[in-house]
Amino acid sequence: MILLVAYIGGYPLKYIGYILGIGMFALLFFVLVAKAFPDAMPNRVHTWQNRLENFSKTEGAENYQVEKAKIAIATGGLVGKGPGKSVQKNFLPQSSSDFIYAIIVEEYGLVGALLVVFIYLLLLFRILITAKKANTIFATLMVIGVGIPIVFQALINMAVAVNILPVTGQTLPLISSGGTSIWMTCFAIGMILSVSASKNETEETILDDNPLDILHETI
Repeated sequence: MILLVAYIGGYPLKYIGYILGIGMFALLFFVLVAKAFPDAMPNRVHTWQNRLENFSKTEGAENYQVEKAKIAIATGGLVGKGPGKSVQKNFLPQSSSDFIYAIIVEEYGLVGALLVVFIYLLLLFRILITAKKANTIFATLMVIGVGIPIVFQALINMAVAVNILPVTGQTLPLISSGGTSIWMTCFAIGMILSVSASKNETEETILDDNPLDILHETI
């Protein structure tokens, strides 16, 4: 998102390429040091490695989650089993957060799954409209910087549920249960609404400024 905001803000592509190169080198160096001294510095490199390895295997704790999610999706059908009638939520770990999308598909079927996707795409559309109509470049960059990650995180969560991506631990924004995640999502949406309200107030002020009234006040 930092690189995207920098690109939209007019930062030269050449320097963005430099940043990407330095970042990839730093990440590679960190991974090598973490693998060479695993006890000296606690890190998540081992977790990353396990998730990638389990993604290509047929057994493991995380593959158990994925298999249960597949069962939930497969038994959902077109319209699902009905609200609260999910069976796999009793067996699927993190069924109310990381894998909530699979439970939605089981209870509401393909119709509910497509409806959720449509809602997030509609949110993305409104974010882009708000960013385009913002009064300042700062407002535009802020709306994009805090709005796009919401939709991006939702796509990652749904991709994990259908086994397109390895397990990442990302929640489904505004739907999954959680504390800090939903707070930060609400803060981001509040900032977007603030920009949108500011734009609407500016338009109303322009409409209220009748040219004849301005001329009368000037005289």
